[in-house]
Amino acid sequence: MRGWTQRCDTAPWGALVFAWLLLIGAPLARAGEAPVRVAVAANFRAVLEDLAADYQRTHAGVRIDVISGSTGKLFAQIVAGAPFDLFLAADQERPQRLVATGQVAQGMRHTYAVGRLVLWDPRAARVDGPARLRAGGFRRLALANPDLAPYGAAAQAVLRELELEQALEGRLVFAENVAQAFAFVRSGNAAVGFVALSQLRTLPPSVIGAYWEPALPEALAIRQDMVLLARAEGNEGAQAFYAFLRSDAARAQIEAAGYRLPPSR
Repeated sequence: MRGWTQRCDTAPWGALVFAWLLLIGAPLARAGEAPVRVAVAANFRAVLEDLAADYQRTHAGVRIDVISGSTGKLFAQIVAGAPFDLFLAADQERPQRLVATGQVAQGMRHTYAVGRLVLWDPRAARVDGPARLRAGGFRRLALANPDLAPYGAAAQAVLRELELEQALEGRLVFAENVAQAFAFVRSGNAAVGFVALSQLRTLPPSVIGAYWEPALPEALAIRQDMVLLARAEGNEGAQAFYAFLRSDAARAQIEAAGYRLPPSR
């Protein structure tokens, strides 16, 4: 009974404190804008974080929340109702599917970058990709899951074109996304791997080693689209950040980070 009595004695005070916090907190909540929640493919996370930091420095009170993962998983979360405002995919297929199902604000889809796939060998001075893959000499080759990540699908297509997919089957290590594939090689858990060139641009030159960039056919070009989701159609902060990502300043930063740019329009 004693414990119950103590709770009864303190409960009104707790309720009063809670109500008081609500009263003083309400104006603060109204004064600041809701954060802009951006879902981004793993390969573009570091670039987006830099762009978001630049944007927030010149836009007081704006907060950009970055949520990263494989394009396939982020797409599934959006379909399931995840509260994202923008989606920066590593392909065009998933954004187009969101457009088709009415989950994108009218006219708010744009190709923001063209990804560059490379075969990375951090311990080599130079890499002849086909020769390196055919010669073997490694236990593990890392690549992103082709079913979830466009970089993985492109890597798989390169192996198929070289007629090495079956020969290397026992050595392939499938990562959830290209960021994890990069981590496998960086940590030494895989000797070589297919990663995004943009990831290598984040490393000191002394640790990069060497890489080979396959010439992907036009059909396999890694065009990366972004969309403003329908739930953010009236969100001025989300619309402004979407417009910023299309600006000349943002495009220059994206290109410097290791991507090709689509024509400006």
